[in-house]
Amino acid sequence: MSTLDKVLYTAKTHTTGGRDGASRSSDGRLDIRLTSPGAKGEGTNPEQLFAAGWSACFIGAMGVAAGKMKVSLPPERAVDAEVDLGTNEGGFVLRARLNISLPGMDPEIARAVVDAAHQICPYSKATRGNIEVEINLV
Repeated sequence: MSTLDKVLYTAKTHTTGGRDGASRSSDGRLDIRLTSPGAKGEGTNPEQLFAAGWSACFIGAMGVAAGKMKVSLPPERAVDAEVDLGTNEGGFVLRARLNISLPGMDPEIARAVVDAAHQICPYSKATRGNIEVEINLV
């Protein structure tokens, strides 16, 4: 298990109603309605939020990895995250795919950056060994 030596930031949210409720951050920057996947409604769902957070964090981790490798990332870099909610004999589970686009980069260098980012990204660390994850360079 990873431990913290120094806290850099603490996100604080207040959520009511579960998957069909609302969530608001303590600073007011996040104020969203929640709707269960596939249900009628205007809200997002936890899987979409997780996909957005992980993909944003992964792009940041690629920047750190590229900096350490002394290579530049293309400006149009992108991560398309797909988070599946499903079941197995143990109940509900997640599965994820990160489809990473680094147009114009040498494929071997791009793969090295992506592999290093997967070791750096806190979301990747949190899911490693807990859910099925594919990291695809597209």
